[in-house]
Amino acid sequence: MEELLSHNRKLIFMSVKEIIDRCEELFEDLNFTYAREWKAAEEGRKVVGYMPVYVPNEIIHAAGMLPLGILGGGDAMEVIHGDAYYQSYICRIPRSTVELGIMKNLDFVDGMLFPSLCDVIRNLSGVWKMLFPEVYARYFDTPQNFRSDIGGEFYRNDLQELREGLERLGSRKITDEDLKNSIKVYNEYRNKVREVYQYRAYQPWKVPASEVYLLMRAGEIMTPEDHIQTMTDYLAAVEKEERRMKDNCRVVLNGSFCEQPPLGLVKSIELAGCYVVDDDYMMVNRMITEDVEAEGDPLENLSEAFLKNSLSFPSKYEPSEEEKGKYLAKMVRERGAEGVIFSAPSFCAPALLDQPMLATVLEEQNIPYISFQYAENSGQMQPIREQAGTFADSIKLWSAA
Repeated sequence: MEELLSHNRKLIFMSVKEIIDRCEELFEDLNFTYAREWKAAEEGRKVVGYMPVYVPNEIIHAAGMLPLGILGGGDAMEVIHGDAYYQSYICRIPRSTVELGIMKNLDFVDGMLFPSLCDVIRNLSGVWKMLFPEVYARYFDTPQNFRSDIGGEFYRNDLQELREGLERLGSRKITDEDLKNSIKVYNEYRNKVREVYQYRAYQPWKVPASEVYLLMRAGEIMTPEDHIQTMTDYLAAVEKEERRMKDNCRVVLNGSFCEQPPLGLVKSIELAGCYVVDDDYMMVNRMITEDVEAEGDPLENLSEAFLKNSLSFPSKYEPSEEEKGKYLAKMVRERGAEGVIFSAPSFCAPALLDQPMLATVLEEQNIPYISFQYAENSGQMQPIREQAGTFADSIKLWSAA
């Protein structure tokens, strides 16, 4: 794992396979060696973990801390202790996250943020405080009113409370200048993420969904500066490789915004004859769709960015019911997709309650879709591959008719 902290310039000479292998090593490392070594490299460094889908990483970065995405234990972890804290009829991510904590995989993490997603994550913030009282833990709320003078003011106050909490944790002030510098870093970061997604939308045969998935998962562990360099080197390496275009169906994946799928599921959809041209994996990397203003009040700018320039997802309040689901149809058109695959975690109430409303919009616009469910430890992918393959074949038949 020492190579994970090697100088970024070495990556320039790496092939696509070498870069993705490195990302997969990070993906599989439930001991979070990169983050541990980053923390140990300099006295006083802190690591702040966060659950999906979104937290303002700019504030963590401005505090001189490492934002660490905690996305559950994946399919490699057996959950034993975590089952004692949650029912069997909820999604798996809280149980496997508790397992990571109890098994000391996260014993180096100094703080944990639990975003406003659902009742399960809300409750997990309380469970975490009881299990690990020495760790700074905060339930992080987002506005449900999108007026700047109401929801915006609420959110700015929420951001200020987070700022003050991290100042106590790090024993130093987070200045406006610190925040402005971090905003600039994350503007560059999100622009690079959008570049990767845009490249895949136009040439998905050169940028497979499984590689993009691993590339984005790596960003939850790396510093933003390291991840920018890794994405840059990946795109440069892709340009040098010849990859054959296939007669695959272009699809958008939807529903996996929180609990992330096993890598095998992403690969199974591709093997079934689908090019994934957009998805809602790893939304934190591109939640804000435009550059955040770097001048002026940084907290107000972060608040306004969420109110006016954030992606839609099931846990985000939609001010107008008439707009519900239209973002997905728009995405299909913009990405040149031929259909939608609803791929949601089992028992994910926000995704599964949202799905019928999204499907109604797709039906109104004659966009084909299918749906299935998974858990982060799903083992048998053959049924999913067969279902996705049948969907892809049917679209090809319809388009040829």
